[in-house]
Amino acid sequence: MTESSKAAAEKARDTYRKAAAQFEDLAGDAQVPEAMRALAEKNIAQTREIYERSKDALDTVLESWERSFDAVGQGAVALNRKVIDIAQRNINSGFDLAKRLAAAKNLAEAMELQASYWRNQIGALQSQAEEMRTLSTKVTADAAEPIKSQMTRGLD
Repeated sequence: MTESSKAAAEKARDTYRKAAAQFEDLAGDAQVPEAMRALAEKNIAQTREIYERSKDALDTVLESWERSFDAVGQGAVALNRKVIDIAQRNINSGFDLAKRLAAAKNLAEAMELQASYWRNQIGALQSQAEEMRTLSTKVTADAAEPIKSQMTRGLD
């Protein structure tokens, strides 16, 4: 460090010490007016009240999200069960066809059984698609309901 750097650093330290001493003298003698203290206390109380209200609102929002997630979980289970039910019905239908085909007496009867199966299966697939659409619509509505009702209450 050069001589001029040392001198500048020492001058900065002296200036800091003097400013700190002056501040301590002022701070030690200064009195906070009663009106200012009362105003500060009032502001703190109001801020605390606002915080408590917003905390309660946040808790309510979190609870509605939890209900929504619960509904989504239950809806996912319902959808999975429906998919399994549909798959089981389709498999059973396939086994029934196989059983009837094994009992067919000729090729014409086997062809008629096959054609009948596919006519029925196309109708069943349309019906199953409608079941899935209806259930998924319900699941979506159930999952959104807690959040929707919370939003409605929040706007009121």
